[in-house]
Amino acid sequence: MSIIEALILGAVQGITEFLPVSSSGHLVLLQKIFKIEEPSLFFDTMVHAGTLAAVFVVLWRDIWNILRRIIQPITLYLIIGTLPAVFVALVFKDHIENAFASGSFLGFAFLITSVLLIASEFICRRSGNRRGLPGKIEGDGAPRGQDEMTRLDALVIGVLQAIAILPGVSRSGATLSGALSRRLDRDFAARFSFLLSIPAILGAVALQVKDLAGGTKGGIGQSMSSGAAVIIAGTLAAALVGFFSVRLMLKIVRERSLAGFAVYTALLGVLVLADQYKTHFFF
Repeated sequence: MSIIEALILGAVQGITEFLPVSSSGHLVLLQKIFKIEEPSLFFDTMVHAGTLAAVFVVLWRDIWNILRRIIQPITLYLIIGTLPAVFVALVFKDHIENAFASGSFLGFAFLITSVLLIASEFICRRSGNRRGLPGKIEGDGAPRGQDEMTRLDALVIGVLQAIAILPGVSRSGATLSGALSRRLDRDFAARFSFLLSIPAILGAVALQVKDLAGGTKGGIGQSMSSGAAVIIAGTLAAALVGFFSVRLMLKIVRERSLAGFAVYTALLGVLVLADQYKTHFFF
C-alpha cells in the first residue's frame, strides 16, 4: 500500500465513521473501485485507533463526567447499548467476515441505512423533535434528555448498532436513528451515539490485537515491512478528519435534518446494486 492510498483510506475512515453513511461500506467500495489492496490488520487497527482518539478529544467532558462517577445511569445505558453488538460479533463472526470480503450485501445495506434515517426523521417530525424545535413540545411527544432516558431506549439503540456491523449499514446512522425514533433530544442523541462508538471501536481494536498477537496474516511484522510511514499517514488522517467529522456531525444533528444523508446512501445503494447485478464494473 502506498502513502497516498493510506491517506485516502484513513481520511475516508475518519469522515465516514461518524457521518451516517457507513465507514465500512465506503472502505469496501473504495477497495473495489480503485482495486486497493486490502489493508493489513495492523493498519486497520491503527486507523480505528485514530478515530477513537478523535472521539476522546471532542467528547472529553462527557467522558470525564462518566469516569469520575462510574456508577450512574449513563454507564448502564452504554453497557446495554453495547451488548447486542458483542453478541452478534461473536456468534456471526464468520458470516460478517464473508460479508466484508465479498461486498455482496453492500447495495442492500446502504439502502437499509437510508430507510433508517428517513424513518427516524419522519418520527421526529411527528413529535416535533427536529431542527429549531428540540425541547419546545410538551407532553408525551416531547423530546427527552439524558435524565429521562430508559433501559429500553438503550436496548433499541444497541440492537440497531448490532445490525450496523454489516458493511454498508452505518453505525452512527443506525444509533442516531434509534435514539431519534425513541424521541430523545437531538443533541443528547448525537452525543450518546458517539459515546457508544467508544466501546464499539475498542472492541474492534481488541479483537484485531488478539489476531495480531496470534500471528494472523497482515500483522505487525508485515505492516512494518511495508513502511511505518504508511501506518502513520493513515492513522493521522483518520484522527484529524475524524475530529472535524465528529464536530460537524454534532452540529448537523442539532440544527439540520438527516434526510440529505438518506438520499446519498439511497443513491449509492442503487448504483452498487446496478453494478452488482448488471454492469459488473467493480463487483
